[in-house]
Amino acid sequence: MQLRCGMQSVALLGVTTLALVLALAAPPKEEGKKKEEKPRADIATDDNLDLPNYDLSLDSYGEIIDLSLYEELYDYSDLAPKIEVGTLAPPTKRLEGVVSTRAMPTEAPRRPPLTSPTTKPFGPGLLGSITKQGLPTCLVCVCLGTSVYCDDAELEQIPPLPLETTYLYARFNRISRIRASDFARLKKLKRIDLTSNFISWVDEASFQQLSTLQELILAENRLTALPALPGSIVRLDARRNRIRSSGVRPEAFRELKKLQFLHLSDNKLDYIPVPLPEGLRSLHLQNNNIRTMHKDTFCDSQDHGHIRWALEDIRLDRNPINLSLFPDAYFCLPRLPTGHFY
Repeated sequence: MQLRCGMQSVALLGVTTLALVLALAAPPKEEGKKKEEKPRADIATDDNLDLPNYDLSLDSYGEIIDLSLYEELYDYSDLAPKIEVGTLAPPTKRLEGVVSTRAMPTEAPRRPPLTSPTTKPFGPGLLGSITKQGLPTCLVCVCLGTSVYCDDAELEQIPPLPLETTYLYARFNRISRIRASDFARLKKLKRIDLTSNFISWVDEASFQQLSTLQELILAENRLTALPALPGSIVRLDARRNRIRSSGVRPEAFRELKKLQFLHLSDNKLDYIPVPLPEGLRSLHLQNNNIRTMHKDTFCDSQDHGHIRWALEDIRLDRNPINLSLFPDAYFCLPRLPTGHFY
């Protein structure tokens, strides 16, 4: 019995010694070699993922997905340029070859002058002469045949006009002066309409030299005197200005044999300008400061047989004058003037 127990102890000691020898003889594991990981049983795969129960909503979004896992752990502080206090930031370098889609202003091509700098450009051209704005007149204005329309074009002076201009309309602008050279070479002008400008001065002979001019309209300006007029004038309209009797030349209308319409209402006249041409048909002097008249203002007191059949429209209303005080002044008229008789 004792012999059997001894043999078992020797056998057990031998097995233990053999295991120890094998363990010490095994080659060491390489450093840096990753241990082979067994798949975790708790990781979900396509086979065991319960998709119907995966309910993603705004309320459970933070519970299901950990947003902190998506934060970048990269430190960008090293890339930022360091700026010391009291110094300027280093200039940034622009990328070469990058084409910008932003429109950049360019300088307009300069045109060579059509005339010398000391002379004013004239001539018809394709679209008219060059204006102060640097554009042809017929681009700033509208040219239709021989008519030029420059209404409300913010003009400060008369633009260079085509030589064939017959009718000029330059109303509602900022023109303050009429120069003698503005119409000097225009030999076919029949009508000039400069209504509602700032005209306060007209050079001598600016209109007198226009032998074909029939209508001159200067209403709603700042004139204090009437300009000299050509003998061809038929209609003069200078309403709503600041014209005084001292600004009308003596016998200014005597030689205007073709004048038919003389409208000077809403001014500062103190008396009726005389003598009036024989062919006059309409005389508007309402809203002035006329207080009296002469018995020969309209009629020839020495010729009671003379009748002025043409002069049918005389307006003297809104003047401080009592027309009933001058009964001998109307005997040659086909119709009494309009005004106060009291």
